[in-house]
Amino acid sequence: MLNPLTILLVTILADAIAMAVLLSLRPAEIPGVGYWIAANAIAVVALLGTALQGHASPWLTLVVANVLFALALLLLFEGCLRFLGRRPRPWPAYVGLLFVLAGMIYWTFVAPNFNARVALVSAYHATVYAALGLLMLTGRPANRPRYSFYFLATAALLLCLGHTTRGVMYGFHLLEQASLMQVSMPNIVFLALGILAPPFLSIGVVMLAHDRLAERLERLANVDDLTGALSRRAFIEIGGALLNASLRTGSPVAIAIVDIDSFKAVNDTHGHAAGDQVLAHFAAFVARELRIGDVFGRLGGEEFGVLCPATSAAEAVVLLERLRARLAATVPDERPRGLRYTFSVGVDQQRRGESLAQLMARADRALYAAKAAGRDRVMAA
Repeated sequence: MLNPLTILLVTILADAIAMAVLLSLRPAEIPGVGYWIAANAIAVVALLGTALQGHASPWLTLVVANVLFALALLLLFEGCLRFLGRRPRPWPAYVGLLFVLAGMIYWTFVAPNFNARVALVSAYHATVYAALGLLMLTGRPANRPRYSFYFLATAALLLCLGHTTRGVMYGFHLLEQASLMQVSMPNIVFLALGILAPPFLSIGVVMLAHDRLAERLERLANVDDLTGALSRRAFIEIGGALLNASLRTGSPVAIAIVDIDSFKAVNDTHGHAAGDQVLAHFAAFVARELRIGDVFGRLGGEEFGVLCPATSAAEAVVLLERLRARLAATVPDERPRGLRYTFSVGVDQQRRGESLAQLMARADRALYAAKAAGRDRVMAA
């Protein structure tokens, strides 16, 4: 039969490995990783203290070790809160930690009671695990894969169930023993459940961190960093899908190629920083004014594209003309550095059987016609 000391030593090694992996993620500045690293470090110290039972002071091996182990779980939970963008501290859990400390001191030195200590610690762990499981189930961003969140939620809820069972069995004296290091089948099972929890939780949070890295890479690939508009690649990918869908439904799709007028003059006169501000302002303005369902992307430089599903070319002209007029009506205080700028637009709609590239080429020719006609206008192909 495995003995408790063997389980403790294996878990210390697993925790140390998990901490090393998390340390490698620290430069990425993912919210919560610092808490997860601290949680693993504290768990290692707590496990080392527990392993010294019978060889060191009960203050270290019982009181300090159990409180640190509970603190490690709490820090892991708080790291998950930070990961999901929730800033308030879980103060009730910290107050509960004080009760754990007081109970451990009382049932270790004032009225020694092994079962009471186990029930107290199990109740605290079960509560935090339940909160963690619910947080992962309810806090997952709608646009992210479920797997890593559900993995951590499942592990937390199973551990909650295990600690609840352990607390009930020791609290109601269905099991009796005098020491955590006592070799017995029930003790080995419950000890393995509680002690092996950190590696499973560490796997879960590492999966969360890698999902956040994947999200950042997806954003870099799909979103223009300066303007927040879709990248050219993402815009073309979505445009192709919209055109394929329109062939099935018979619904029109219009495209507008938009170019900020005399943008080179802005850079030459006011500097590239001012040019970047104009681009960001323009993108924010257009994104705010477009309809739900319209697709907006930066095609390159000062050129942007707008895809309008279920919209004819004539309707798209009206939409873009309204945007042009609203931008012209903005007061200097609403514009970057008070600069007045305009834009020109070429518009067309899909013809049956043509590609997105063909549609964009016609809209682009219409844009050049708008430029040649004096700029600051919307023209259909």
